[in-house]
Amino acid sequence: MTDSDRPDDPNDLTRRHELPEVPPPAGSVAPEPAPGVPAVSGYTPAPEPRGEWPHPDPAPTAAPERWYEPAAPLVATAPVDPGATSAASGSRGGARGGTGTVFAAAILSAVLASGGTVLALGAAGALDRPAPAPSSAVGTTVGSTQVTLDESSATIDVAAKVSPAVVRITTSGNVDTNLGVIPEKGVGSGVIYDSHGWILTNRHVVEGSQEMQVELKDGTVMTGKVYGIDTLTDLAIVKIDGTALPTAALGNSDALKVGQLVVAIGSPLGTYSNSVTSGIVSAKGRTITTDGGHQLNNLIQTDAAINPGNSGGPLLDANGNVVGINTAIAADSNGIGFAIPIDIARPIMDQAVAGQKLARPYMGVRYVGITRQLAKTQKLPVSDGALVGGDANGTAAVEPGTPAAKAGIKDGDIIVKVNDQAIDTDHPLDATLSHFAPGTTVSIQVLRNGQTVTLSLTLGTRPAGL
Repeated sequence: MTDSDRPDDPNDLTRRHELPEVPPPAGSVAPEPAPGVPAVSGYTPAPEPRGEWPHPDPAPTAAPERWYEPAAPLVATAPVDPGATSAASGSRGGARGGTGTVFAAAILSAVLASGGTVLALGAAGALDRPAPAPSSAVGTTVGSTQVTLDESSATIDVAAKVSPAVVRITTSGNVDTNLGVIPEKGVGSGVIYDSHGWILTNRHVVEGSQEMQVELKDGTVMTGKVYGIDTLTDLAIVKIDGTALPTAALGNSDALKVGQLVVAIGSPLGTYSNSVTSGIVSAKGRTITTDGGHQLNNLIQTDAAINPGNSGGPLLDANGNVVGINTAIAADSNGIGFAIPIDIARPIMDQAVAGQKLARPYMGVRYVGITRQLAKTQKLPVSDGALVGGDANGTAAVEPGTPAAKAGIKDGDIIVKVNDQAIDTDHPLDATLSHFAPGTTVSIQVLRNGQTVTLSLTLGTRPAGL
């Protein structure tokens, strides 16, 4: 049923009703249309086809140097005929025309205001923000912890690259005690640095051993022997028979920076071979005294986990280069380990490969490294260097017959330079001399009574037991 089919029921509220005509208000006069313009009851702008928006370039483009958020798109409007608007101003349609005019004017005003704002910001330089640069570090957020995948990847790469060159060393021997001779075994680590079977490890791992077994990562076990013991620090060279063995590259420990990533590989507790831990360089130039009473100087401090059995294993940088040999941990501590810099070890490593006896250079002086506090207390003319002087027990500063005595070094001299290397906190005298072989002649620059004196000194061989 349609509306026209409904019966003419006056009580049917859904039927169509004729609306009565509403007479115009008294005194009102209908407006006369303008000549040539038909009368209209309202104004509706003629639709205008929307212009084509520029399509974005599908290829990625770099963000501009000046950028800001784009304004909202404008709605296209037809031009308003002034005559038509004027003719309809007195009718209800004219009111709608007036609204359209006001709306168009409002949009125009907003556009002008936005343009002025952009111009003002541009003049002030507020829009000259560079586009955000892409981050080079890739990270994954887990909870509130940022895990840098670059460091994780570096550790993985180092472990894969160097682990084949890290060995487990097992020693055995007899120890004389008050109860008699007791068999003793020990376990440590080492690193192959030459493919013909040359291994660098700690002195305390192999010293006094009578038998030695060296186990490679692939499970191969070989007999090792001690080639030589370092007289300066806790290092030793072990030799096994082999060729084309995997080796680890040597780095530059002097170039290490505090906070730099390092990786330790070894056999903690003698059980977990080729265990990998990572950390950072916590400090440089540390001095410790071992349980045996030996003083070790110029050590690298790290928070990479080092446990008994790790001794002799390598400390590596992010490129897999050996920068130190793990040697000790601080008692009753967590995360305080120490390694001997590879730059100090390098000379005896070269001596071993060349078939030479391990030897360290020797000057024959007693000295103390100058600090700012010492310089202030003793009113020294410099705040760096090595102050030559005896100890409280009356020991002479310069031992007679030594290279220092022959070169003319005196008590109270301040050694400020060896060859072209200045002596300071980062380059102490003993570490600087360790780079030279015995028999090498070096230039020693000293301050004496306010004068600079240059001396020529031929290094001797460091006696064992010092």
